[in-house]
Amino acid sequence: MSWQAASLIVLSIALIAGFGWYERDKPPARVLALVATLAALAVVGRLAFAAIPNVKPTTDIVLFAGYALGAVPGFAVGAVTAVVSNVFLAQGPWTPWQMAGWGAVGVAGALLAWTMRGREVNRFALAAVCGLAGLAFGAWMDLYQLTLAAHQDLDTYLAISASSLPYNLAHAIGNVVFCLLIGPVFVRALRRYRRRLEVNWRAAATASTAALLLVLVIPGAASAASPADRAERWLLRAQNADGGFGGVPQASSSELFSGWSALGLAASGRNPRDVRRSGGRSLAAYVSATARSTGDVGRIERTMLVLEAAGLSSRKAGGGNDLVAALTRRRRADGSIGGYVSYTAFGVLALRAAGVPAGSSSVSWLVSAQNDDGGFGLAPGSASDSDMTGAVLQALAVVGRSRGAAAKRTVAWLRSNQNDDGGFGQFKGRSSNAQSTSYAVQGLVASGAGAATVARSLGYLKRLQRPNGSIAYSSSSSQTPVWVTAQALMALQRRPLPLAAVPRRKPPRHEPEAQATGAPAQPAAPVAPEPAASEPATPAGEAKQDPAPSADGSQPTVPSITVDEPPVDERSASARPGGGLRLDPAEGKGKDASGDGGPAIWLIAVLLGVAAVALFLNRRRLPRPARWLPRAAAARMRPPTERP
Repeated sequence: MSWQAASLIVLSIALIAGFGWYERDKPPARVLALVATLAALAVVGRLAFAAIPNVKPTTDIVLFAGYALGAVPGFAVGAVTAVVSNVFLAQGPWTPWQMAGWGAVGVAGALLAWTMRGREVNRFALAAVCGLAGLAFGAWMDLYQLTLAAHQDLDTYLAISASSLPYNLAHAIGNVVFCLLIGPVFVRALRRYRRRLEVNWRAAATASTAALLLVLVIPGAASAASPADRAERWLLRAQNADGGFGGVPQASSSELFSGWSALGLAASGRNPRDVRRSGGRSLAAYVSATARSTGDVGRIERTMLVLEAAGLSSRKAGGGNDLVAALTRRRRADGSIGGYVSYTAFGVLALRAAGVPAGSSSVSWLVSAQNDDGGFGLAPGSASDSDMTGAVLQALAVVGRSRGAAAKRTVAWLRSNQNDDGGFGQFKGRSSNAQSTSYAVQGLVASGAGAATVARSLGYLKRLQRPNGSIAYSSSSSQTPVWVTAQALMALQRRPLPLAAVPRRKPPRHEPEAQATGAPAQPAAPVAPEPAASEPATPAGEAKQDPAPSADGSQPTVPSITVDEPPVDERSASARPGGGLRLDPAEGKGKDASGDGGPAIWLIAVLLGVAAVALFLNRRRLPRPARWLPRAAAARMRPPTERP
């Protein structure tokens, strides 16, 4: 039995026991109403601040619930908050861990009330406890990450904790700030409740609570974002001051990751010339500054795609480099670029983006490289893989061959190799990953085929989305999240390559990069398709060794392509010119995979309406059995009078 399965079984037993504990106490209807109200408020708080990683009032509200109502209802508020909020954000194997974690926070709130023994808690002491609860919750979720690691030992846990420390600190600091802002309102309400067994909303408290709800609802409506929107926001936050992107946030900028980030953001409607941090230079300026006509073929092709999406000319890149000429010089007599399917497919896409004919010889060579099974490999004779098959399908579509015999066989190969989870592995029989799935989605969208296959694939991508908005490479790996998230954005937006020039979001100002990148180019979309070329017979057989063109400027290497390799890290930054895509965790099976996974405004309104009705019905008196309150408070209470 795996660590994941064992941990889920233990958590399930604990959660069942917790809810059984809750049901055994037979809480009265008005207690249930208050539990539901606090859970709804915690859910809205989590959704409202979803755009800010780990900064949410949810933990504070759950802790306040345990402080007010006791351990059992506090646990219920925390567990229900996790499962309901994940309906909007993303359900996954992390949900039981969050349910147990927030349930424990509710129990901790009851322990705090017990230790106070009737005394009023100090505002700053309560804020400190909320901060510690955030750190404890983060440590608990680090334990979940440990179950996904290759080794379950102390060293691995410490490494995971070190990488998540900034997020856990943000969670703790956010808890302290929220407690200092809204803690006094809750404390006053809790004091009245503990003394008189009733919820009596006075004018001052009502005004404060109304203001709090407005603060939560207004951002909540704005944060009703789709998985693509959340991934886009995360990606924007990962940009460095020099305009580029690293493989992970705050890592040194790289042309590879910056190029794919520019394409992902352009697919979301953001012109790379407008993407910049405050006081920094734009993403287009960074990519243009790194453009070299003598560089690696993959870099040239990627830069051309970025510049044309930004509305800039590929013929005057980086101070006058003609990338179009540099790319066409690398075309061989047989029409291929470097003899690789990867370079040739992306070369066709780049040339068409620049408004230049791809060349019938290049298209014919691509078709001739098709394997007998209908797929494409890195080079002629290589084993078919989803990445290159999806890339070639986009290239065939951009030259008007999406309905040809070769494209139909390619679509059939992709459909037959989709895994049961909706994703695609790099090779047939491999575990699904985000990048291969994104390539397949883009190819199918470009060809206008496989709508059901695309829908299942987008659902798989959504299930890979992390709470912070980034996309994981697979269910067991989060490597190069910037690269994966950027590429998956194009799949989530259903935008195949090449991308036409994206309109600017604001009037152009004086920009240093404009001179460096040259004059604006015309959009690539209006270019007419090229005449169809004949489709030669495809060679049979597979080569044991396939030179892998480098995508980061290094010289090509000669890796051995074997189908039985471990699937965890199938590609590195230098594996191929077209790296990967991005995914979003699905909100559940059977949901539409069109990318609109965020909570609608009307759902937030319903939650607030339920909370308002519950508060109105309980505005005068909330009789409760003594066992629901801390012992010191129960000793001072009069027996509740039952109404007819």
